Amino acid sequence: MTKSEQHANAPLPARQGDTRPLLERVLSTPDLPRLVPRLPPEVLHRVIEQVGLEDCSEVVALATPQQLSHVFDIDLWRPDKPGLDESFDADRFGLWLAVLAEHDPAVAAWLARAAVREVRRCIRELGFKGIRVLPWLWEMPPTHARFYPVYSECCELGVPFCTQVGHTGPLMPSEVGRPIPYIDQVAIDFPELVIVCGHIGYPWTEEMIAVATKHPNVYIDTSAYTVRRYPPGLVAYLKAHGRDKILFGTNWPMIAPCKALEGLADLALTGEVVAGFLAGNAARVYRLAAATAVNQADDEQTEPQ
Repeated sequence: MTKSEQHANAPLPARQGDTRPLLERVLSTPDLPRLVPRLPPEVLHRVIEQVGLEDCSEVVALATPQQLSHVFDIDLWRPDKPGLDESFDADRFGLWLAVLAEHDPAVAAWLARAAVREVRRCIRELGFKGIRVLPWLWEMPPTHARFYPVYSECCELGVPFCTQVGHTGPLMPSEVGRPIPYIDQVAIDFPELVIVCGHIGYPWTEEMIAVATKHPNVYIDTSAYTVRRYPPGLVAYLKAHGRDKILFGTNWPMIAPCKALEGLADLALTGEVVAGFLAGNAARVYRLAAATAVNQADDEQTEPQ
């Protein structure tokens, strides 16, 4: 570690005789709204690191966008292990999003624009076929206004929005995973948005089936469930009017494809339904067939004559 890095990570000193916690000392600083915007980003980051981002929101809310941009460069990009290349810390970014948006609408709007730019980059430069968001991570329902810029951009780019429905496996509230009213309302607000709802919606699978039946662009994927655990109502829907609305999924690496498919023959599906369930529906929803055709054409053009 260089001397400059050691200095950047050093604890902020207290005034002689002042034994109060750092956050209390910072918040009691006279004229704090004028002081914070003048702090070098490195110093602001040191305060955040030592106090904790969740407890430092009052200070963060006073920072300028320029300061935050520099702090993000320091805080959000770090190597997973010493010696490795830096990678973007998505979980940390989510915490930043929650803290900033709570205190400053302008920052919330700025972050929303940043999210939209990242969606565009993922689709146009990295070749993503959809955008996935788990509302339970933020403990906010899919109908929260913070998600709406992402939905709008997915519509503009013509890619699906993927999410999780049903209860949460981790110890987090499950309410945000209810298909009704949340997915139903999003589909009403964005009728052109293709929504792929993973994890079948259990224990609200019947709600999920109703929403998928009601809205042409709402689909269900079976990730995180093996065939033997499909509820009878989902199987009946797959055999009948939902044959074009259900996509096979595994939640790999939690469940291997071969494990997820055990018992498929016992469902007595027709060959046409199986083909759609395992591949055809996903190819259509994610436009994989079109992408494959373009790639094949590109390969043919680059082949030596």
